[in-house]
Amino acid sequence: MIIKDKIFIEPFNLNRTLHIYIPDDIKKDERLPVIYMYDGHNLFLDKDATYGKSWGLKKYLDDTNQRVIIVGLECNHKGNRRLCEFSPYSFYDERFGTIDGIGKKTVQWICEVLKPYIDKKYPTLSQREYTGIGGSSMGGLMSVYALATRSDIFSFGVCVSPFYEHIFEELVCEIENIDINPNTKAYISWGNFEFDSRENLAIGTEENLKIARIFSEKGMKVFPHLMICGAHNEESWEKETDIWFKELGLYKK
Repeated sequence: MIIKDKIFIEPFNLNRTLHIYIPDDIKKDERLPVIYMYDGHNLFLDKDATYGKSWGLKKYLDDTNQRVIIVGLECNHKGNRRLCEFSPYSFYDERFGTIDGIGKKTVQWICEVLKPYIDKKYPTLSQREYTGIGGSSMGGLMSVYALATRSDIFSFGVCVSPFYEHIFEELVCEIENIDINPNTKAYISWGNFEFDSRENLAIGTEENLKIARIFSEKGMKVFPHLMICGAHNEESWEKETDIWFKELGLYKK
């Protein structure tokens, strides 16, 4: 089932919709792992997705009978506010102008407000080992950042097509100087069709592998994955679900 729950985000003084997946046949005393994910409207149902195509996560989870709760945080759809809320750093882009990165506040709110709210209201396994973070594009960047800075909360991350443009060196500098719980797993992916040239594909590959190396050097278990024919859209990301579920040890037969 998909539950749409409203919540108030204090740092931004805004109400926001949560898109929450819970198995239809959950048992009375059953408690489940939780994955917190960005762009919740794009995760489950095509009718809710920005471009009319979702990740298809509901169908996958239903068809494979996976025992997990996914909490999808809808983005801010006004102007460039999604970029602001989903970037830990400020930057300037010729297309979007100056972006006031307040993503650190977003991560703090997820850890200190959203997670306790979900643990109280829904049948979760609240321990770190059962708690993950995930997303794509800006959500992929935020998943890399949250996994690095809050490994006290998250034990695994789904970092799909992370957006590194303009902020990569700042990100590297910060995560290189963070102590990360070595008992942490990260799936990091990128698709070759996300780049407009072989040179940019090589640059994008090196950036993702550099993040993977930093994580690995800190003792984490990392699963870097180049999606052949992978593009920067939900149709492509849908094809990765079975891969990261199995790589991260989430898949239950």
